Amino acid sequence: MAEGERPEGPPQTPGTPGGDGASPPPLDESIRAIGEAGRASLGATVDAVRALRGLISADLALARSAAGRGLAWAGAAVVFGATGWLLATAAGVALMQRMGLTWLSALSIAALFNLVVTGLAAWGASHYFDYMGLHATRRQLSRLGLFDEHGHDVDDPDDGTTAATPSAPAGEPRA
Repeated sequence: MAEGERPEGPPQTPGTPGGDGASPPPLDESIRAIGEAGRASLGATVDAVRALRGLISADLALARSAAGRGLAWAGAAVVFGATGWLLATAAGVALMQRMGLTWLSALSIAALFNLVVTGLAAWGASHYFDYMGLHATRRQLSRLGLFDEHGHDVDDPDDGTTAATPSAPAGEPRA
């Protein structure tokens, strides 16, 4: 048959005499096929739950490791904040006094140095505490519709573009 030509006669539908299609399968085959599809669906669900369990486990291990490192950095901040102040102030003030600086300027320089070191240690601690947020787990639970934090994803940058984009209607998954 050439392109654009119509077949002659009435259209043939499956299941009618002279049609191209076969008759519907018997009821027991249909039930068996539905059962197989149900088992396949259950298997896929079990696999998805196992993957989510593995994700949560890995995310908690990362959070546990980050907590230890964060506490170590917090300890460094405390150590540099307390002992660094005493040691650097004593040595620095003595050295700056010999160079002819006043007490006020010598103490100010020592305090500035110790505050910079304490700030770096505090930044390191906050960096590792950020890993305790379980971001990957939250993201996956949000995609499944099980966790919603005020209508936005945990890891989405807040650059002002989210207010202009419409949110997905209820019942539709977010991409």
